[in-house]
Order: sequence, then C-alpha cells, then structure tokens
Amino acid sequence: MPAKVHPDTRVGHIHLKVSDLERAIHFYSDVLGFSVTQRYGTQAAFLGAGDYHHHIGLNTWHSRGAGPAPERAAGLYHAAFLFPDRASLGVALQRVLDHGTPLDGAADHGVSEAVYIRDPDGNGIELYRDRAPADWPRDANGALKMVNDPLDVPALLAEAR
Repeated sequence: MPAKVHPDTRVGHIHLKVSDLERAIHFYSDVLGFSVTQRYGTQAAFLGAGDYHHHIGLNTWHSRGAGPAPERAAGLYHAAFLFPDRASLGVALQRVLDHGTPLDGAADHGVSEAVYIRDPDGNGIELYRDRAPADWPRDANGALKMVNDPLDVPALLAEAR
C-alpha cells in the first residue's frame, strides 16, 4: 500500500502565468486584498495575506500579452482561497462586487460556502469558508455527503456589515 501524505500537508501557494503583470497585481491586491510582498521588475510579483511570504505568484515569463487559455483545455479549473470565517468571506465578496467583478456562481456545498469569480486572465477563483467538521453533511453510514445547493448571497453579504 502506498504511503499517504502527512495529514498536516497544505497547499502553500499558487503561481500563475498572466498576460499583464500590472493588471494582475491590481486584481489580486486591490480586488482580493492581498499585499505585494516582492517584485521582480516588470516580470513577476508575489502577494500574501498577513505576514506570509506569498500565497500568490504572478509572472509573465512565458505569457506576456497572451490571451486566456482555451476553456475546453486541460489546466487549472480554479484556485481556492480559504477565509477563516463567514464574516471575512462576506467582506471579501463585498470588495469584489464593489470593484465590479461579476460572480460566476455561488454555492453551499454543505462543508463550505463558496463564491466563484474570474481574474483578468480568465483563471477561475473560488473564495470560500469551511464549516466546522462536526457540521458537515453525512449519509446514514457516516460518509461525507457534499452538496451543490444555492448560496444565500444577500445573507452572506449581511455578515460583512
């Protein structure tokens, strides 16, 4: 039997190829609220939350001026950003809407609540918060039973106030 990954393993960061570095920095810093932690001239930048070195890497090394990846091609479906609670997710959603970024969707998955948007290069972004594991939906045998129900977006936005 193959060894399992350590249970404390986490996804540390994403690194995206972007077509316009300044436009991408604006989106990830002004719209999503991450802070630029380091720049490599006009070709790359790193952004993080809190005092973490970076959660997001952006570069134009092979993609400057390129169009978005084809929708019907293999690749990244979305990057997901986990918020610590419902109120902070509501604040993030309000900031996104205030910047005129349209929602691609919103869902209650039972284990989490999520909203979906796209960055300027068409990359999918999920902003979400997890429910406590004790509140996750389970079937009669105790197995996880995620759902894809509509999310009450106005109630989520009310959490931001």
